Amino acid sequence: MSSPTKILVLNGPNLNLLGLREPAVYGSTTLADVEALCRAAAAERGAEADCRQSNHEGQLIDWIHEAGAAFRAGQLAGAVFNPGAYTHTSVALHDAIKGSMLPVAEIHISNVHAREEFRHHSYVSPAAVGIVVGFGVDGYVLAIDGLLRRTRAAQG
Repeated sequence: MSSPTKILVLNGPNLNLLGLREPAVYGSTTLADVEALCRAAAAERGAEADCRQSNHEGQLIDWIHEAGAAFRAGQLAGAVFNPGAYTHTSVALHDAIKGSMLPVAEIHISNVHAREEFRHHSYVSPAAVGIVVGFGVDGYVLAIDGLLRRTRAAQG
C-alpha cells in the first residue's frame, strides 16, 4: 500500500490577517504566501497540500471530521493545524481531533511560551502527534515534513 500523498493545512481565526496583524510578532508573510509555501513544500516531498482557513470553530471541526475519515480511508497523511487563539480555548477542537483519529501536527508561528501567560496552555497539544512552535512560517514546512515522515515510516 502506498503512502497517502495529501496533507491538510488548516489555519484558524485571524490567520487571514497574516502580513497585517502584529508584524513584529508574525512577520510580513501573508496567508497566501504561507499557502504557497505549504504547497511547494508538499510537492517537493511528493505530496499535495490542501490549504484552508476559517475564523469559525464549527467549520474547523467539520474539516477535521472530514479529514479524519480521509485518513482512515488511506487518502490523507494527516493535518498541519495552526488553531490560532482557539488553541487556548477550544476543548471542542481537542475532542474533534481525538474523536476523528486524525494525526495533527500543531503549529504556531510565534513562540507562544514566550508570550502572555494565557497563551502557554494548549487544549490542542494533548491531541496532537507533534508540535512546532516559534520557527515563523518555516514551522509549517517542518510540520509537513514531520507528518509525511511519520506516515511513511508507519507504512514501512
